[in-house]
Amino acid sequence: MARILVVDDERDVVTLVGFLLKKDGHEVVAAYNGGEALEKLGLEPPGSGPLPNLVILDVMMPVFDGYTVARRAGEAERTRGLPIVMLTAKGMTRELFEGQMNVAAVLEKPFDPQKLRELVKSILKP
Repeated sequence: MARILVVDDERDVVTLVGFLLKKDGHEVVAAYNGGEALEKLGLEPPGSGPLPNLVILDVMMPVFDGYTVARRAGEAERTRGLPIVMLTAKGMTRELFEGQMNVAAVLEKPFDPQKLRELVKSILKP
């Protein structure tokens, strides 16, 4: 199946999302702040490791927030086409992500686990 990078500073969220995705056969890579996410994407420092097929990215995090990570991923040739699902706190507006070509979807926390699984499946369809 797919390799998915899950980025959230709340370890419980990473554990839950990882459990759901592994249940569907995906490989899960975890990062707990924006700096780790940029490292695992090979953007800071520049690298050439394997890229995930999808990123699930929290907005509010230390080091770099989700906006910054999504913007940097969208600007870099290496990650420009990489789909991102943004996890937002309830009440954050989706309009903040308009113009981010690599943001495939926005999901509010707390999220329905089944909805997340269906969303991932639809984004990863060949």
